[in-house]
Amino acid sequence: MAKTYKLEEVAKHNDGRSTWMVIHNKVYDVTKFLEEHPGGEEVLLELAGQDGTEQFEDVGHSTDARSLLDDHYIGDLHEDDVVKEATPKKTQVTTSDSEGSGCTLS
Repeated sequence: MAKTYKLEEVAKHNDGRSTWMVIHNKVYDVTKFLEEHPGGEEVLLELAGQDGTEQFEDVGHSTDARSLLDDHYIGDLHEDDVVKEATPKKTQVTTSDSEGSGCTLS
């Protein structure tokens, strides 16, 4: 079983000497990756000690970048601090033209 960390423990590792972050409820120690990060170490340091899931996904990391995470994985976020992942909701869109004909997309 993987080691678990409370968010308050992760929050203590918030600088260049010890840089931890949470992505998808998994805890990563990215200290040794700071100088290698293509976007610069500042990007990681801004999120040090925090949940960086949203920012990680917003960037659109490659499959290779995602696999690099495994090298820095140290455990899971404690169940008391786990953020439930939102499931995408189905959206129904109806369109019509000036003649009143239309279609519905689900």
